[in-house]
Amino acid sequence: MEIVLKDRIKEAVKIIYNSEVNDDLIQIQETKKDFKGDFTLVVFPLLRFSKNTPEKTGETIGQYLKDNFNAVSGFNVIKGFLNIELSDAWWLEYFRKLTVEETHLEKCQVSNPETILVEYSSPNTNKPLHLGHIRNNLLGYSLYRILSGCGHRVVKTNIVNDRGIHICKSMVAWQKFGNGETPESSGMKGDHLVGKYYVLFEKNYKIQIEKLINEGMDEAEAKNSAPLMKETREMLLKWEAGDKEVFGLWKLMNSWVYAGFDETYKKLGVDFDKIYYESDTYKIGKDIVLSALNKKILYRNEDSSIWADLTQDGLDQKLLLRSDGTAVYMTQDLGTAVDRHNEYKFDKNIYVVGNEQNYHFQVLKALLKRMGYKWAEGLIHFSYGMVELPEGRMKSREGTIVDADDLIKEMQLTAREVSLELGKLSDFSDEEKEDIFRKIGMSALKYYILKVDPKKNMTFNPAESIDFNGNTGPFIQYTYTRIKSVFRKAKQMGINTEQVLFSGTKTGPKEIELIKLLCKFSETVSAAATGYTPALIANYCYELSREYNQFYHDFSILGEADEGVRNFRLVLSRVTSEIINEGMWLLGIEMPERM
Repeated sequence: MEIVLKDRIKEAVKIIYNSEVNDDLIQIQETKKDFKGDFTLVVFPLLRFSKNTPEKTGETIGQYLKDNFNAVSGFNVIKGFLNIELSDAWWLEYFRKLTVEETHLEKCQVSNPETILVEYSSPNTNKPLHLGHIRNNLLGYSLYRILSGCGHRVVKTNIVNDRGIHICKSMVAWQKFGNGETPESSGMKGDHLVGKYYVLFEKNYKIQIEKLINEGMDEAEAKNSAPLMKETREMLLKWEAGDKEVFGLWKLMNSWVYAGFDETYKKLGVDFDKIYYESDTYKIGKDIVLSALNKKILYRNEDSSIWADLTQDGLDQKLLLRSDGTAVYMTQDLGTAVDRHNEYKFDKNIYVVGNEQNYHFQVLKALLKRMGYKWAEGLIHFSYGMVELPEGRMKSREGTIVDADDLIKEMQLTAREVSLELGKLSDFSDEEKEDIFRKIGMSALKYYILKVDPKKNMTFNPAESIDFNGNTGPFIQYTYTRIKSVFRKAKQMGINTEQVLFSGTKTGPKEIELIKLLCKFSETVSAAATGYTPALIANYCYELSREYNQFYHDFSILGEADEGVRNFRLVLSRVTSEIINEGMWLLGIEMPERM
């Protein structure tokens, strides 16, 4: 509608003021809720053509639209803003088109689809997934669904950080303190078991540091001289040299972790099309670095380490290979980016990584461009804020992280308690109940995280997330199942709901307000795709659910005596349920049919 309005306003300016006007001068936005209207034209840029006051210019253009465009039923002018009201007939005609769409994502399809890689998760194999990973995975997976829903070819990728000093810490600790413990012998998930030894390493490492400081060393020297750290560095060198024993232990412990990760990913409902491993891509990165060194793009320091000077880009000096030849994270990311582009020829590669890595991705992009990779312009860092609990930040080294598996289990247990208190599941089988508890628990978790602007830090409060009356996933699910219940009752009354079609009927303001919201779905999805913001869809689903519940409370549907009105409200309910379902699907949230 905004495009049509722009054309009509251009027409008005041409006829009234005998002037051609560029699109960028016609600024249209949705009318604020405090004012009457559907769309608002900012009049000030058009004063150069009218040579008149903002109020008079708005009145003149508004009257022209009302007289010459039957979709416009009225207008009002507030200072320099023309608020345009669309007719009920126009909204009903738009709604009629929604009733016959196979999917309400049709209008979101882009004219020039791109190949887009979305990287998310990026775990380390020295610890299990935690609450921070949950936000990462949920954002990444939702981005995939939103972008693919708009017609892009999207590839879901993961880079597993399976090598380096942090991995060796867990390995050294297991060798020294593990006594051959395995997931099978301990009854622990493999990622939890390996994480246990990472925490054990840090605990004993700290004791050694304190001992050396008490013996007279300064803190920096003590950290470097601690026996555990020396053993870890030696193990890393052996690993990169291909030592058979070290390599075998690395493969064994990583296999435990991967099995654990897979369980957690399944619970979260996320997956990947391609998984990359740092143990492969760092080699590609080293070759890229050495090639750039030969081309004098990089320089070698006196200690034989290799660096990039990015000061001309407003950045800093960046280490790419240590003096002993071992690689850093940046080396791996260079290799991964090149490997991915060789395989997929992507237009964009979106990295879903926390905002503490903003500088890292500025450097990565600058390096690749300096090395001549023009496609590096398509690298996008989807920088999101940290997630905490009410009691504060998590620290994986100290073992104070909120484990993803524990949180998922807690959410489902809470869903069970709340649902049983409501007492509406008495006629459900145990299997059906468990499925509903799972869907409610995961909806609470996912929605609470995704409704927040990704750029913002957030505090996750499990108790708030599962409220059936607030801005939560379970509230939206309840609205959806309420509509499904209406249709089940209609069937019991002998109404063939599959044959109920939209027909013109007298409607009230409440129905029109609901229709206006339904008509905003496609533009909301498009905005979420271009702005990489799942929160837009999450909050739209809540607003739509809240509006429908008010409509449901105020008006009878199946008890309506006028068959035409009843059928119209059934169609309105059906389209509402379809759009809620599609919106929540874009967030990776399952909708129960009953609850």
